[in-house]
Amino acid sequence: MPGVRPQRLPWLIVAAALAGAPLVRAQASPDDVTITRPPQSTVVYDRDGGLIGEIGPQARTWVRIVDLPAYVGHAFVAVEDHRFYQHDGVDVVGVVGALRDNLLRGGRPRGASTITQQLVGAMGLVDRRELNLDRKVREARLARALERRHTKAEILEAYLNYILFGHGWYGIEAAARHYFGKQAHELTIPEAATLASLPKSPVLYDPREHPAAALRRRNTVLRLMRDERYITELQYRQALGHPLHAVDDDGYSARAPYVVEWVRQWLAERFGLTAVNTAGFQVVTTIEASLQAAANLAVAQGLARVESLPGYRWPRYGRGNLRVRAGRTPYLQGGMVALDPATGDILALVGGRDYRDSEFNRMVQGRRQAGSAFKPFVYATAFAQGVTPAAILQDTPLSYTLPNRTVWSPENSDGAFRGAVTARTALMRSINVATIRLAEAIGIDSVIETAHRLGITTAIPPYLPTAIGAADVRPIELISAYSAFATLGSRAAPRVVTAVRDASGATVYEAQPPQPESVVDPRIAFQVVSLLRDAVERGTGTAARRGVDPAVPVAGKTGTTNDNADVWFVGFTPNLVAGVWMGFDRPQTITPGAFGGTLAAPIWGQFARAAYTRTLPVPPPWQPPQGLVPLVVRRHDGTLAGVSLATRASGDSLITEYFLEGTEPTPQAIAKRLLSRLWYLLPR
Repeated sequence: MPGVRPQRLPWLIVAAALAGAPLVRAQASPDDVTITRPPQSTVVYDRDGGLIGEIGPQARTWVRIVDLPAYVGHAFVAVEDHRFYQHDGVDVVGVVGALRDNLLRGGRPRGASTITQQLVGAMGLVDRRELNLDRKVREARLARALERRHTKAEILEAYLNYILFGHGWYGIEAAARHYFGKQAHELTIPEAATLASLPKSPVLYDPREHPAAALRRRNTVLRLMRDERYITELQYRQALGHPLHAVDDDGYSARAPYVVEWVRQWLAERFGLTAVNTAGFQVVTTIEASLQAAANLAVAQGLARVESLPGYRWPRYGRGNLRVRAGRTPYLQGGMVALDPATGDILALVGGRDYRDSEFNRMVQGRRQAGSAFKPFVYATAFAQGVTPAAILQDTPLSYTLPNRTVWSPENSDGAFRGAVTARTALMRSINVATIRLAEAIGIDSVIETAHRLGITTAIPPYLPTAIGAADVRPIELISAYSAFATLGSRAAPRVVTAVRDASGATVYEAQPPQPESVVDPRIAFQVVSLLRDAVERGTGTAARRGVDPAVPVAGKTGTTNDNADVWFVGFTPNLVAGVWMGFDRPQTITPGAFGGTLAAPIWGQFARAAYTRTLPVPPPWQPPQGLVPLVVRRHDGTLAGVSLATRASGDSLITEYFLEGTEPTPQAIAKRLLSRLWYLLPR
């Protein structure tokens, strides 16, 4: 053929084949081809509808074309297949044009695939990476078969839901969600044009990685939409003036991978793993995005601070080739749980330092020794038995023979003994020996019963080391148990999922309203709160109080385990309970002198400062319930100060203490108790 180069001849054959010549027999029968919906991911939202994660092998949510503005589909038609509404699945005019261009201009052959042909490839009916005649012919026959069986609207809808937009995001809904932080039906004309730019090259035209190229391509799409009269001249000019803007952080309101994994497991138990990965559930959680972001930052920065301490000798996160084995990381780990004490709603959760390294949720699945964070259960039990915050405890050496016949001689963290101390001082200063003596006096079984009633489900051995936190607990349960103090007596079980909808939008699960259970006498809870407020004002937890608005009433307790392997701070206000844990996956000393007050409490303080600056209202302080008698006592020995409640305490010498009616140290109450005891001693 004169004027035609030999290497161009295959394009003539392709043109003839695509026009209908049966040169090669297709492997798949066109009679069987039809549009099927692909698997859809489960989308997980925060409480306000912000995206926090997706579950499934592909991020995809099917949307109906009738629910989209017309210009969304038109943007793709204009740039990918402007004769879409005229051809039968194969654009013969386009093929001839491509052939002409390749014959006259040379260079790499230009294709002329229609939207229908691209859909055939996206559905996996052909492998579009195969650059041969057989694939072209099979693709053309299947495209025509689709066009005979389905309407143009159905084909365009399927195309918009099948195609890849980069980053593993499939379909227009996922693309709108991750690039613009909205649903596809909310897309503007320039945003639709931006997404229509991506099928040609999701990498080259990524609006965040290559904004200049993406802007040029978007404007080209807008021009084509105008030329095809899908938008007016005015709309075209207005869209050109719109800046190219993609949302930060892939459209997530907050990163919460451990929450999403927890939700995945929760869903799998109820609906099966296959459904979770493919059925397109929409899950609403209790997560508050701003608090989740604050928790992420506080934990990350707090752990980094510890690794920067002089003398820290363990592998540091993000440095070198750190080997992760069986989900255990060699670097320092940490986590946080924050919840609403009135409802049990999980507001934020950080289950570990890096989900990519380890999916193990240390705060939900892990078990760690609670250390001194367990002690409030001892004091709550004691107060319920009539011990007062002003009672004198003995902080003097002692030894016990344990069930395994070893001798246990507990010490305080500083190695010192203080002699006689009040119960308030013992908890505020986290004095081990005085607490152990108290637990022995009231019965360790009673303490364990209190811990279980407040929500600890793990087995707690009935021996005295339990009093200072030797038992393993689930972090989320320990932290949630403090809700009983924050609410002055009630506790709601922790929850993270409030509603689940299927792909059609029908509700398949809806959480019942929270049902708080009364677990502690409100008077006892207030007494514990009073002591734990002291712990953050002048005790071991002062680092948590530092930086938080003084108007916010804060209480809390530090915790440190043997060999400084685990450190804790569990703090609360009337409308927030949050706990921080830090340690290694394989327990070992974090650093000499590591304590919950120095390592964990500052993380809590940073989080609480952000929470009350940006999100939560400042609550009023706790008020004493009826049945408590307030009296001014001396701090050092708990004796009556002989002054009125209106008298301002001088320095730290005096404090208002609250006593259960009948336990207050007044002459009348003391005489009444003596007479009561004598009555039972009298002969009958």
